[in-house]
Amino acid sequence: MNKSLFERLGGRAGISTIVDNTVTNHMENPAINARFIPFKDQPERLAIIKSHTIDFFSAGSGGPATYTGKDMVTAHTGMNISPGEYMHVMDDIFKALDQNGIDEESKKDVLAILWSLKGMMISK
Repeated sequence: MNKSLFERLGGRAGISTIVDNTVTNHMENPAINARFIPFKDQPERLAIIKSHTIDFFSAGSGGPATYTGKDMVTAHTGMNISPGEYMHVMDDIFKALDQNGIDEESKKDVLAILWSLKGMMISK
């Protein structure tokens, strides 16, 4: 029996670690860190964003979570994310996947999810 992507990412605990690593990577990435560093002074808001991201990826990868946050267009409207910034975000996510020893098949599945969301986030 094949494991779900949720299981291959380590369940909720694994996804939580991947999200934490991704946020750290974003804050260290000079191409996009201006969007993320301000959250260092807003730990409550950052915790909410992380929680929504964990729920979103848990639900979208076959886990039992229910995502109750905003849809992707609403959440990203007004941010005017460029295609280049989106690629940097993807790079940081894949760095986090590597940091957590995620296998190539699972990374391809994550890529498919991220690519499907691209049009909902860029230039909104």
